[in-house]
Amino acid sequence: MATAPYKAKALEEQKSWLASEVPPFPAVALKALNLMAGMDTSLIDLCNLIRPDAAFSTEVLRIANSPLVAFSKNVSSVLQASMLLGFRRLRSVVITVGLKVYLSEPYSPLLHACWHHSLASAIIAERAAKACAHDKDFAFTSGVMHDIGRMVMAVSRPSAYAHVVEQGANEPRDLLRAEREICGIDHCQAGAALVKEWALPESLSWITASHHDLDSPVVGVDSIVRHSCLLADSLGFAIVGYRTAPGYAQILAGFPEPALRSFPADRRQLVSEINGQIKVIESA
Repeated sequence: MATAPYKAKALEEQKSWLASEVPPFPAVALKALNLMAGMDTSLIDLCNLIRPDAAFSTEVLRIANSPLVAFSKNVSSVLQASMLLGFRRLRSVVITVGLKVYLSEPYSPLLHACWHHSLASAIIAERAAKACAHDKDFAFTSGVMHDIGRMVMAVSRPSAYAHVVEQGANEPRDLLRAEREICGIDHCQAGAALVKEWALPESLSWITASHHDLDSPVVGVDSIVRHSCLLADSLGFAIVGYRTAPGYAQILAGFPEPALRSFPADRRQLVSEINGQIKVIESA
């Protein structure tokens, strides 16, 4: 168990880690995230953020023309994509593209696992939120971003984090303990720090900091994303193989009833559906 001095030292290392090691997140994606905070709600302003960036414009157009969206006509401009997708959907697409760009160099097997886990969590969260009449685009964005602390640790400290993964864990709390021992910070602490460092919306604060805290009572999208993370792990999209992980049916039981009915009884069907959506996103 960590002592008080150890916790104080960890906080000091956290500040140092942020100042000296964290690569910047793509500016366009950060601005899109900040639109979640109510700083700006204009679709045309979001469109104008994307258009000058060739990489983002290309990716957004590819996704808009992919089977994931399935518009009836070819989308040829960012403005057209913006109007067809709508503000919330466009924002979640931009954030997904931003994460893809962030993890592109170097794209190690560990980062590949982080990317797939986050996408699977987001796809599950979107599906559950839609069934429960919550904001499905915010649920998708939260699912994509919930593990940003872990991703940045894997980017900035690849050898140390690979050692964490190699050790494995019985449950998430064991993993967090190993992260603190080996890296000086766990990915939930890192996520909370990044929300502050990058001036991300406060709405992402809990989910980045506490998605493994099963004792804290939460409702709505936060609860959905927490269970979506667990479900993604159980479906084979785990970064660390937990030795005492709950099963598919047990995790499903934690979702609200409307969401529970939206998932197939056969886990293999859900895995196939998620893999199909990930393939579309990756090939876009």
